[in-house]
Amino acid sequence: MTDTTPTREAPSHTIIAAQMQTWITRVVVGLNLCPFARKPLENNQVRITVSNAHNTAALLEDLHAELSLLESKPASEIETTVIAISEMLGDFADYNDFLDLAEGLLDRFGWEGQFQIASFHPDYQFDGTGADDAENYTNRSPWPALHLLREDSLEQAVDSHPDPEQIPDRNIAAMNAMGQPALAALLEECRQAAVSDA
Repeated sequence: MTDTTPTREAPSHTIIAAQMQTWITRVVVGLNLCPFARKPLENNQVRITVSNAHNTAALLEDLHAELSLLESKPASEIETTVIAISEMLGDFADYNDFLDLAEGLLDRFGWEGQFQIASFHPDYQFDGTGADDAENYTNRSPWPALHLLREDSLEQAVDSHPDPEQIPDRNIAAMNAMGQPALAALLEECRQAAVSDA
């Protein structure tokens, strides 16, 4: 793994966090990619933080710190945490390699079954898809990111949804309907809107 592969020259943490906030609002919630995301966003229960780690060890330390914080707080205060990674893992293959280490950290500290990690990246690509396939935009974000989810909250949300198994297929259909050019433009608008608002 190339620990120091930068995503690009990173702006300030304030701008990065604003870009991620705009993306969550306009894409994740705005396009209803995750029907469970609107409530915690509206209730200000989504924590967005930025890691400026330059190597794997430092990023794992940041991940551990955020999981520990999430464990120490009630869901009513912090339902979920998004860690944007500003200084490394710009290469999607390196990012995928790191996910194995992140899962290992959950296991090592007994967090399996309590938390899970959802993955997002500017160049996210599902197995069996082309780089420009629209469906990849369900997991494309302005920056490499780790989304920390509470398992019990997720289970409750899934149980309350009338047809959770159809969410992925519905999202793929929605992305294909919008098309890759429109989705790429929307992602760029999230970056630029955040910069202009900062």
